[in-house]
Amino acid sequence: MNINDLDLNLLRLFDAVWRTRSVSLAAKQLGLSQPTASQGLARLRLAMGDALFERSGSGVRPTPRADRLAKAVQSALATLEEALNASEVFDPLRSQRRVRIHLSDIGEARFLPDLILTLQHKAPGMRLEALSMPHDKISAALDSGLLDLAIGFLPEVSDTQQQALLHDRYVVLLRKGHPVARQWAQQGASLEHLSELEFAAVRTHADTLKILERMHWQHRLRLTVSHFLSLPEIVRRSDLAVLMPRNFAMGFAAAGELEMLEPDLPLQDFTVSLHWSMRFEKDPCLSWLRKTLMQACGNF
Repeated sequence: MNINDLDLNLLRLFDAVWRTRSVSLAAKQLGLSQPTASQGLARLRLAMGDALFERSGSGVRPTPRADRLAKAVQSALATLEEALNASEVFDPLRSQRRVRIHLSDIGEARFLPDLILTLQHKAPGMRLEALSMPHDKISAALDSGLLDLAIGFLPEVSDTQQQALLHDRYVVLLRKGHPVARQWAQQGASLEHLSELEFAAVRTHADTLKILERMHWQHRLRLTVSHFLSLPEIVRRSDLAVLMPRNFAMGFAAAGELEMLEPDLPLQDFTVSLHWSMRFEKDPCLSWLRKTLMQACGNF
C-alpha cells in the first residue's frame, strides 16, 4: 500500500483497538461513535489487505499482521506527538488545560486538597478532573489520552512510567474504648486480640480482603462497602474494625473517638505511585505537573 493513501486518524484508531481489544471502547476513548469507528476500521482493513482484528468473545483479537504492525504504529505516533509538543512553550500561569487524573475515593481525600492549593497558586486557570477507573482500564486510558495521570497503589497497572509518591501500610481503626483496644493497651500487642474483632472492608481494595484471608479472619467480615469514606462514622458508632491506610487513619484518630492499632500483618506495606504514559512523556504541561506533584509530596 502507499502511505499517501493512509489517514493518520486510522492509525490512532488501529492503536486504540489493538490496546483495548474492543472497537466500542476504542471509539469511546477517541471520542467517536461506534459506526464511525467501524467504518474507519473497514477502510484500514481494505488499505492493508488484512482483517487486522477478528471477533473474540465480547471483543476482538488482533491478527498476526496487526501484532507486527502495533509496535511500529505506536512508535510512529509517539515520535510525532513528541515532535509536535517539543515546540510548545508551557506557561502554567496562562494555561487553561483540563487535566484528568485517576484517583480512588481515599486518593481524592488524601491528595486533592494540597494539589488544588498548589494549582491555585501556580496554575490558576488549569482545570482538574478526578476520575475513578477500573484498574485494568488505566493503562489504555493513559495511552489514549483519556487519562493524563493516575495516582494510587496500582500493582495491576503495567506498561506505564511511574514514580513513587509515598510509602504507606494498612492499620486497624477502632472506636475509642473498644474492648479489644483496651486489651491491646493493657496486655501488650497480640494478634490473638484482633482475632476477636468483626470487620468492615472496602471491596475495591482487594489487599485488605487478602489480609483478612491470610489471617483466617474472613469469617469475621460483617460489612463490605464501596468506599472508605463511609467507614470512620460506622466504626465510631459500632464495634466493627476496618483495615485502612495509616496516613489516612491517623487523621481520623487525631480527630478523636477513634484509635489506631499497628499490628504486623501480611501484605500491609504498599507504595502509592504516580503513573503516566510514555507516549506523553514530553508533553510540557504534564511534565510540569508531574514535577509539581513530586515537589508537593512533602505535604502529602
